[in-house]
Amino acid sequence: MAGEALLRLPVSLGLRPLPLAKSKKRKRRGQRRRPPPQGQASRRGGGAKREAATARTLARGRAAGRDERPPAPWGSFPLVELTTLVGIVLLIGGFFVVKGDRGAVMVVVGIVLGSLAGLELSIREHFAGYRSHTLLLSGVAGAGVLAALSYLAPDAVSIVVRLAIGGVVFAGSARILMLLFERRAGVAYKLR
Repeated sequence: MAGEALLRLPVSLGLRPLPLAKSKKRKRRGQRRRPPPQGQASRRGGGAKREAATARTLARGRAAGRDERPPAPWGSFPLVELTTLVGIVLLIGGFFVVKGDRGAVMVVVGIVLGSLAGLELSIREHFAGYRSHTLLLSGVAGAGVLAALSYLAPDAVSIVVRLAIGGVVFAGSARILMLLFERRAGVAYKLR
């Protein structure tokens, strides 16, 4: 029944048909542009300018190839990945499997292991000049000082003074880490 009604509909409702898909050439990642043969650039005109631009492009590609992640000191052994995996397993086990105090301990240990894995990678990348992790690393320094002050002298120092000391440590370590990254990377600093 509904099929017969659909057959009687007018063909044109004021809508344009969708254009047919055109095949487009896509540049694949990782492919470098090849320089034209020697004789071809000079035939088109402006050969010297084109050759200089091509040389700059190729030099940029070679420099980008050197910007690989710094290798781990322990070689190809996946220590960070395994630490993260153990941390995730402990988190899941602590949340869903084990009840009581043991589950809470598993959750805390899982969070600590995952944090240590991320911190190690951040330290390695920052001090190799690969990527700046200034705020993360200075935040860890400030939080460490704040935790130490809260643990060692909880009553001797007020909370406002502890927060001020932690903020000063954060700002000072951020400045030092920023200068170290600039020197190591050889570039102007970007806040990340």
